[in-house]
Amino acid sequence: MLFPTMQFGLFFLAVYAITWSFGRDNVARKWFLLLASWAFYAAWDWRFVGLLIASGLLNWWTAERIDAAQTSRRRKAWVALGVAINLTILGFFKYYGFFVEQLSALLTQVGWERDLPLLEIILPVGISFYTFQGISYVVDVHRRVTPKADSVGDVMLLMSFFPHLVAGPIVRASHLLPQFERTPKLSRTLVAHGLVLIAWGLAKKMIFATELATRVVDPVFFDPSAYGAADLALAAYAYAVQIYCDFSAYSDIAVGVAALLGYRFPRNFDQPYRATSLQEFWRRWHISLSSWLRDYLYIPLGGGRGPVWRTCINLMITMLLGGIWHGAAWTFVAWGALHGGVLTLERLWRAARKEAARRAPAIIGLLVTFHVVLLSWILFRSESFEAVRQYFVAFASNPATPTLLTPFVLVLVVGGLGLHALPSRAGEGAARLLARLPSPAAALVFAFALLLIEAVRPQGVAPFIYFQF
Repeated sequence: MLFPTMQFGLFFLAVYAITWSFGRDNVARKWFLLLASWAFYAAWDWRFVGLLIASGLLNWWTAERIDAAQTSRRRKAWVALGVAINLTILGFFKYYGFFVEQLSALLTQVGWERDLPLLEIILPVGISFYTFQGISYVVDVHRRVTPKADSVGDVMLLMSFFPHLVAGPIVRASHLLPQFERTPKLSRTLVAHGLVLIAWGLAKKMIFATELATRVVDPVFFDPSAYGAADLALAAYAYAVQIYCDFSAYSDIAVGVAALLGYRFPRNFDQPYRATSLQEFWRRWHISLSSWLRDYLYIPLGGGRGPVWRTCINLMITMLLGGIWHGAAWTFVAWGALHGGVLTLERLWRAARKEAARRAPAIIGLLVTFHVVLLSWILFRSESFEAVRQYFVAFASNPATPTLLTPFVLVLVVGGLGLHALPSRAGEGAARLLARLPSPAAALVFAFALLLIEAVRPQGVAPFIYFQF
């Protein structure tokens, strides 16, 4: 069930009406939202609803054991077990096939060829997101960052709540569980905020991301050897805009939908292409994942404490695992290694630079950072290292004559990058203006925005890029 479809629109209208009909009966509201979330997930594949339920029960039970443990040693043992089981589930569904293929190739190379059991495993949609959601819950209960949930239903809803279930943001238990405990209230400000985010997300997905994917990105990356340097460069810039507009669109719609149901999600993107360093980029891109990696991996490894060389190792480990989280392919490992390597160089540079040394102009940092990210997106988008090789060989040898550049494509690429030059809180400003209008006028503005998007968008709706993760 995709967000920008009539099916989801009707589903959400029904959920919205029934949710607010419960009035002050918060328990019934939460159980209804849980059932609606399972129905939403079942629209993808009903067989995996059981896995989602089992994952929720596992994390509820583990947190109960952690809370009841009388000693620090037992608390650590329970949290280790909970994290291990979560990672085992994620590893089996996401990495089993990749591991068996790599092991089989290795055994063949050393002359120990074996017929290993290769299973056709379907990857459950959103498993990376709700597994990380569960891990953060049990770890936070262990750390006493958040108390255990009042009921098993709250934990199940924390992991299954349909706005963020499939592709995030990863909402911490400390942020969402207290909201579940209170009866939500709907204000004009919250409604306006939700409507603006939904409309803005739909525009980014259905116009920018979809048009650039179909007109430029998909054909070029399908066969890079068939294109010249100009089209290959255009595809790289177009993909940078596509993946930002696609993923941030999902996050915007998720935050907006949650707001209309009375819940606040954290911001997941903050104009990442205006970053002047890769460290800043990761503070602005997929904030819920980058902060998760920081708090549950980088800092436990030692973070920035200790000697510089140790910090650099921690950075590399974190980014390598961040790359693997995105998919079972060596290109994702290389993508994470590239980011880890550049973050390490930035850390070494800051350590070596004298305080009196003159900083480079911000525009230089911005251009360098953006093009490092751009280069890494080629790895991220390519199916294999062979495809990456073909891309760069064609870039160096094929004629540079552009064939895909049109005025509309140019507007989409320049406009998509230009979004990062807007005021950093432009959305909040638009929401405040909408909240000042009378309700009928605000509804007309929102309806007009939807009609305009519908008139401009191409036919069909492609799945969001991050559904595969």
